[in-house]
Parts: sequence; structure tokens; C-alpha cells
Amino acid sequence: MKNNYRMSIIVPVYNEVDNLDRIEAVFTEYFAQSDTKSKVIFVDDGSTDGSFEKIMDICKKDDFSYIKFDKNYGLSTAIKAGIDVCGTELVGYIDADLQTTPFDFDLLLEEIDQYEAVIGFRGKRKDTLSKKVQSSFANSIRRALIDDGVIDTGCPLKIMKADVAKKIPFFDGMHRFIPALIKLQGGKIQQKNVQHFERTAGVSKFNIFNRSIKPLQDAFAYRWMKSRYITYKVEESTPSV
Repeated sequence: MKNNYRMSIIVPVYNEVDNLDRIEAVFTEYFAQSDTKSKVIFVDDGSTDGSFEKIMDICKKDDFSYIKFDKNYGLSTAIKAGIDVCGTELVGYIDADLQTTPFDFDLLLEEIDQYEAVIGFRGKRKDTLSKKVQSSFANSIRRALIDDGVIDTGCPLKIMKADVAKKIPFFDGMHRFIPALIKLQGGKIQQKNVQHFERTAGVSKFNIFNRSIKPLQDAFAYRWMKSRYITYKVEESTPSV
């Protein structure tokens, strides 16, 4: 990428038109104060509320770019698409609802040189009681089934080394297991306590099915994949290989 960007930040967008002005303002402020030169990659996941028109307007400015899908594919696909086009050393991820803040990327960046990924966990969540219960249930299931040591797999604030992220085997729902999939490759993960805020605009796209039941199905899929994952180290080879 041009202009010596070190990090591309993926922002998946699905019907978040009421949040986009705030996203533009907060990221503009963050870019101005951060020592790490970064840019946003919006991934419009088939929005139907005018989000894409607003994204195009924002992307007239430097430090913002976009991908537009022809229809809604889901969060895992949006994240993968952003990773696929990323041309920087690092790739970050944050949700468009800004219940986490890009300013905490700098907290994660402090340790990224020693790890393949640094991820946030929401120490003081500002969600409704029902969301907290559903997420707690989903996290307890995931820990019981895969035991990856991750405190809060649903926290939408992550930084990964791009070359590692591009090797992640993505399937629908696998965004929940990004840290576990990096560990499967032998990568090291660090976790940092980050801020969490109430949603101020738009509507959550998650419910009891895609926050609890679907993750249970995906956890079994991950266990199956882990049991058959191929890994090896080459001890010697001829120079021509």
C-alpha cells in the first residue's frame, strides 16, 4: 500500500448507516494522534440502508477505502475479504458499532512485535443483561470444547500479523475462532483488557441463535478440523526445493 501504512483496519458494515459519520470522525481523530500509520478498509456486506453510499463519500478522503459485496455473506466472509486485500504488515479488526474504540489499537500495538496476534477482551462490558448471558454461555461452551485459553473470543478488537492472518483457514463462523486458528499454526497470542461502550446507534445483528447455538455447531467443526490439521517441520531438503 502507498504512503507507508503499517496497518489496515477492517470494518465490516451491514446496515450501519447511522454509525458511519461517527466512525469517520473517531477514526480521523485516531489517525491524527497514533504513531502507527493506518487506514480503514470498509467491507460493505450487502447493506440495504444507504450505508454504501455513505461509505463512498467517506472514502473520498485519504486513509479510507472499501470493498462492496453483491449481497450479504456474513461476518466471517467480510473479515476474510479484508484480509485478502490487505497489503500492510499488520491487519486490525473492529466492529462498525464502535462498542470498542480504535484508540485501544495503540494498546494492542505495544506488544504486537512479540506475538502473531494481540486481541482485546472486554473487562467491563456495557451490553444488556440478555447479551451478557448469551455471550457468557457461548464462551463457556467454546472453552469446554476447544480450551484455547481465550478470555473473550467475541471481542471485536484484534491485531494480527498479515502474513499469519492470510493463512487462517476461513469458513462461515470461523471469525469466532481466529485466535484458536492462529494457535493451531503455532502462533502466539496476547490478550489485553480494552474499553467497551454501549451501542449508540443501529441495531445488533446477533441473537440467541447466532450468539449461542451457531457457535456450538462451529466449535464442533473446529474440533474436527483441529484433529485433522496438517503440520510439519522440514529438517533438510535439496537446494532446488
